Amino acid sequence: MSAEFCNDIAPIQYKGKASADPLSFRFYDKDKILLGKRLEEHLRFAVCHWHNFCWDGKDIFGLGQGSFNRPWHRTNAEPMVLAKEKMNAAFAFMNKLGVPYWCWHDYDIAPEASTIKESRKNFATMVDYAEQKLSDTGIQLLWGTANAFSNPRYMCGASTNPNPEVFAYAASQVQNAMEATHRLGGANYVLWGGREGYQTLLNTDLKRESAQMGRFLQMVVEHKYKIGFKGTILIEPKPQEPTKHQYDYDTATVFGFLQRFGLEKEIKVNIEVNHATLAGHSFEHEVATAASLGILGSIDANRGDQQNGWDTDQFPNNVADLVPALHEIIRAGGLTTGGFNFDTKVRRESISAEDLFHGHIGGMDTLALAYTVAAELFESGELQTFINQRYAGWDGELGQKILSGQLSLAETSQWAVNNNIDPQPVSGRQEFLENLINRYVHK
Repeated sequence: MSAEFCNDIAPIQYKGKASADPLSFRFYDKDKILLGKRLEEHLRFAVCHWHNFCWDGKDIFGLGQGSFNRPWHRTNAEPMVLAKEKMNAAFAFMNKLGVPYWCWHDYDIAPEASTIKESRKNFATMVDYAEQKLSDTGIQLLWGTANAFSNPRYMCGASTNPNPEVFAYAASQVQNAMEATHRLGGANYVLWGGREGYQTLLNTDLKRESAQMGRFLQMVVEHKYKIGFKGTILIEPKPQEPTKHQYDYDTATVFGFLQRFGLEKEIKVNIEVNHATLAGHSFEHEVATAASLGILGSIDANRGDQQNGWDTDQFPNNVADLVPALHEIIRAGGLTTGGFNFDTKVRRESISAEDLFHGHIGGMDTLALAYTVAAELFESGELQTFINQRYAGWDGELGQKILSGQLSLAETSQWAVNNNIDPQPVSGRQEFLENLINRYVHK
C-alpha cells in the first residue's frame, strides 16, 4: 500500500456537472479559460505531505492508537525505508489526483534522528529521492518549510526560545529546508511559528522574544539572497494553538511586526482559512487585509468546525462562503507564486485510500466552482462599480487635497465652516450586495 496505495483507483478526470461518478471532477476543468488563464494556473492546487501521509489517525487529544492502517506507519522497519514508501504513496496519489504542486515540512519527508548531523543526512537522502520523484511526475514544489515545533526542544519556542542553542538548532533546520526548497524549484518558503508565543506571561520577556524573532526573520531573508532563491518567503498567521498566544496572530499583526523589522517588502503571508476563523475573523477579512497591505502570498485551503474551538483542518465544501474571499484574490491580481494548498485531513474514521480522494476531489471542485463564480462577478464589474461610486468623493477636489497633504486639520475644518456643509447619511446597501453575491452563486 505504498507505491500500490491507489492502484485500484483510476486517474481522476473532469466529467462535468452531470457526472454521477464520485471519483471524478464535476467543476474542476483544469483547462477551462477564466480571465485569460487556465483554471489550473489560477488555483495552483497542492497536496500536503503531513496530514495525508504522516498523520496516523491518532485522536487530536492523543487518546488511543492511530486509526489508519498505512503500511509506512509500521514500527518494524527502518525509518528511511518507511520514508521512501511514504513518498512513493504520496506521488502515486498526487499523480492520480492530477494536482500540479506538493508541500512538505523537513521531518515529514525524512525521519528526525538522534543527532543533528544524522537528521541532516537523512534529509539530504530524501531530498535526492524527492528530486527524482518530481522529475518523473512533473509535479512541482509549491513550498517547503521546517518543523521547528514538534520536538520537545521547541516546547518554549524556536526563534523565541530562552536558550540561544535552540535558536541555533532552528536556524540549522530552516537553512537546510530553505536550500532544499531552492534546489527542488520551490515557488515559496513558509515560516509557521507554532511555538512562537507564550503559555503564561509570568515567565516571558515579550520585548526580548520579539527581538529574537525579528532577527531570525532578517536572517532568513539574508540567506534567501545569499543562495539566490527567487521564491517568496511566507509567514503563516495563527492566533493560538498549540500556544496560548502566538506572535503571528493574524495578518494585520504580522504586517506590523514586519514593518518594525524592515521586512514588509520581503515577506508575505500564507493565509489558512481555519486560522482566520480561530482569530475571530473571516477568511475574506484576512485576504482583503493582506491584499490592502501588499502581502497576499498563498492560501492554505481548509475549513473549521463551528462547534469546535480548535484547528480541525477539514476540506472546504461551501461555495457561497468562499466566493467573497476569492473575489478579493482576483481583485488583487490573483496568486502569483502562491497557490491553494490543501492543509486538510480526512476524519480519523475515514480510513480508506478512497476517502483521501473524495476529500480532495470535493475540495478542488468547491474551490473551482467558487473561483468561477468570483471571476464572473469580477468581470461583471457590478460590485466594483458600487464600491467606486461609494468612495467617489475621495476622487474629487476635496478628497484629493486632503490625501495629498495640501490641507491641514485647521484648513479642512475651515473649509467645512466656509461651505456650511451638512453631509447626509447614505445607505451602505449591505443586503442588496449580499443578494448580488447570491445571484451569481445560485445561477
